[in-house]
Amino acid sequence: MPKFNLMSYIMPPEDKMFFHMFRDSAEICKQTARLYDDIIRNGLNDDKKEEARKYKKKGSISLKLILKQLNKSFITPIEREDIQYIAVRLYKINKRIAKACLNLEVYRLKEYTEDMKEQALTLVNATEKLGEIIRNLKKVSDVELITKLNIEMKVLESHGDDVHRKAMSELFSGKYDALEVIKLRDIYKEVEKTLDTCYHISDAVLSVALKQS
Repeated sequence: MPKFNLMSYIMPPEDKMFFHMFRDSAEICKQTARLYDDIIRNGLNDDKKEEARKYKKKGSISLKLILKQLNKSFITPIEREDIQYIAVRLYKINKRIAKACLNLEVYRLKEYTEDMKEQALTLVNATEKLGEIIRNLKKVSDVELITKLNIEMKVLESHGDDVHRKAMSELFSGKYDALEVIKLRDIYKEVEKTLDTCYHISDAVLSVALKQS
């Protein structure tokens, strides 16, 4: 009778470890994006600020775990540079969203604009799509499916660009005072950068899948 190895049941094989870690990081990004969307629609309070800090810390821990595993792995399922690229950018997505959540208190905005709400919803959709893309990254990936998902991510990123342009046009229309312009521009820019990074990771995953095919 074969021996039952509890640790091999709990922990994925080393060649699959990075894919599981990527999924965990992508899930953190999605949860932080949902928190930001919730704050924009329902307001900020102490519990949500603490939640943002918690997600920021989780993202940092996730990156450290991936890099630690990378340093001790002699053989990796995909190129080491690709692992580091994806891991670092997943961390940056989460960090920027958490920062945006906490900056809402710093800027003391009286109300959140419709463009902020549309950006937040787009960010939620992008992180959900990113999670789907990451889940399909394997040792032998489905290139056709990842290509389709990458195109869908590009549509979301382009929509984010449209929202950002509209927001900037509104911002410089003369309706806002100078201080309000500075605050809102910073928030819009941070979310826009995050949406761009979602697409950059999606593109990187497609590149990895193509190299494996």
